[in-house]
Amino acid sequence: MKAYMGIDVGSVSTVLVLIDEDNNVLSKVYIRTSGEPIKAVQRGLKLLAEGVDIDNIEVAGVGTTGSARYLSAVIVGADVVKNEITAHAVAASNLVPDVQTIIEIGGQDSKLIILRNGIVVDFAMNTVCAAGTGSFLDQQAARLNIPIEEFGAYALRSKNPVRIAGRCSVFAETDMIHKQQMGHKIEDLIAGLCSALVRNYINNVGKGKEILPPVVFQGGVAANIGIKKAFEEELGTEVIVPEHYALMGAIGAAIIAKNECRSGKTNFRGFAVSDMNFSVSSFECTECPNLCEVINIMKEDSILCRWGGKCGKWENIEHDLQEVLL
Repeated sequence: MKAYMGIDVGSVSTVLVLIDEDNNVLSKVYIRTSGEPIKAVQRGLKLLAEGVDIDNIEVAGVGTTGSARYLSAVIVGADVVKNEITAHAVAASNLVPDVQTIIEIGGQDSKLIILRNGIVVDFAMNTVCAAGTGSFLDQQAARLNIPIEEFGAYALRSKNPVRIAGRCSVFAETDMIHKQQMGHKIEDLIAGLCSALVRNYINNVGKGKEILPPVVFQGGVAANIGIKKAFEEELGTEVIVPEHYALMGAIGAAIIAKNECRSGKTNFRGFAVSDMNFSVSSFECTECPNLCEVINIMKEDSILCRWGGKCGKWENIEHDLQEVLL
């Protein structure tokens, strides 16, 4: 049975999936990156293999995405590397073919993707302000001593949401503490926070964008039903949350790999990669005034690849070394 792997490595989470020819998810892994993307990918491969009968699975293609997509591509031997905008758009379009707007909110950033007739025509990203991201919600849940899994349910129980200043995570937290000290109920505070974060998203990430239905909401924060409801109230339309909302980047990468590798041979190094020793080092190239920081990826005691130089010198060496090592 042919399967296709997608890997999405971000600053907070690492996601791996295996899909079949019909884009059904065969196995999935969602773990914390914990600042060690190489180890996260290796651990993810082990867990992914445990979810299927690998003796009866042929991995026919691998795609990577996320902030560490190039690093993970080198480690596993990927066939295609795509940015997060493309990966999320492909996954959402597979689920909702006529989707026109994708809201994606992860642990550290948020994105808005605008599609028309199945083509990405515009997008926006917010990587500066933490307000509305998963890490900020985790922080507030911990401060209120409420499991993050129950955060949205509290918001739905609210009868009188409190208006919270949501333009900045610092102001939002300060305002929440102030309103809490005034005696407002926890559920009203949480509902107010959800509404504030949605307003912040629409006014910043969505500023100047035409948000049209169908709207698909994905990323880890899509698990928060309070945020989903706040989006629906603010936009005045239904917001669709996919079954695999937290895996959409990896699913998109896997679908792209499937389309790219139908008639070719995969570069996948195999699940044995999880037991190999990889390390990362760097040096400053002094051969020109650019003083580029060049990254070395080591496999065992050999250089697997290098990147980071603006002139392409080290990248050319990378190709020669990869041919030898493979």
